[in-house]
Amino acid sequence: MPGKGRGGPEQLFVGLMSGTSMDGIDAVLVDFGQSRPSQLGHLHAPWPDPIRDRLKALAQPGDNEIERLGIADGLVADQFAETVTRLLKQAGIGSGRVRAIGSHGQTIRHHPDTTPSFTLQIGDPNRIAERTGITVVADFRRRDMAAGGEGAPLAPAFHAAVFRDTSEERAVLNLGGIANITILPCDPSAPITGFDSGPANTLMDGWIMRCRKLPLDNKGEWAASGNVIPQLLESLLGDPYFDRLPPKSTGPEHFNLKWMEQHLADPGVLKPADIQATLCALTSESIRLALQTHAPECQHLICCGGGTRNRTLMHLLKKALKNVAVKSSSSLGIDPDRIEAMAFAWLARQTLDGAPGNLPEVTGAHHPAILGGIYQA
Repeated sequence: MPGKGRGGPEQLFVGLMSGTSMDGIDAVLVDFGQSRPSQLGHLHAPWPDPIRDRLKALAQPGDNEIERLGIADGLVADQFAETVTRLLKQAGIGSGRVRAIGSHGQTIRHHPDTTPSFTLQIGDPNRIAERTGITVVADFRRRDMAAGGEGAPLAPAFHAAVFRDTSEERAVLNLGGIANITILPCDPSAPITGFDSGPANTLMDGWIMRCRKLPLDNKGEWAASGNVIPQLLESLLGDPYFDRLPPKSTGPEHFNLKWMEQHLADPGVLKPADIQATLCALTSESIRLALQTHAPECQHLICCGGGTRNRTLMHLLKKALKNVAVKSSSSLGIDPDRIEAMAFAWLARQTLDGAPGNLPEVTGAHHPAILGGIYQA
């Protein structure tokens, strides 16, 4: 689903992404002037602790939400704008050469199953445009929902544009807070499908923060020190979400520590490291089951997202998927930490070119739709 493309410097875009793990902002500068996207710069900016704390609190029901939301909306936007400014300075590119910023925003709530369904990403695009002097495309997910879709996942259209290969059956696995899978058949006439398979890092990150006051399990070392609890794993995998047919999407509104604790018969006797090992196994096993059910012919699993740095998780995936080549996207020349941000740069280009950015087969929308709102510089 390529955009029209005009060539030249105006094909420079910035993509901004902060996922459900809330570990920070990923900003990438991309040149779409050639047949294959070229990355010209990247910057990861961790959230300042006070802002991360605000976001984590706002992601759950609480008091005075509207006022807290309004303040967080501005704070997030200012951090996004500052990150773009630093990225362009680092790359030696003037803002006038950038055609647009594609800003995903920070997801606060994602509820595709309510009536009406809704999703909310904050980071006021007006403030980003004002502070950077660059046109911003934002609020991508709600148009897909308005068209009857789940509003997620949106990255599969970009995955198809970059990774599809007629010589082999492929799937792309994004390991963010939530794991999502894009299935790329080698047959060009076969539809692309995709869905959220369940938790990736969100439960592991939450558990290690609670127990050890660390934002993440570095390389999966804590999980590797524990032993999987079979009864707990079986109970967690019994959640009805895993058996639901696509299209489907989820988030930390569903898969959170309160959800996990409902499956703990006697938490006082379980070792915290064993619980972490079980949560890691949950991610791996739910992905294995999803591929077994929906992509049994998959030959090559291309992994991206922060979870690729979790060596324990990647080892479990390779062990579980013995007949599949499980590799990082770096093997194909694209950094696994940058694909999601690149996807939203690409979606901004689609929007400005008047081209759809969703795949109805993936999100469940009634039709392809041009996504997002445009905030002129």
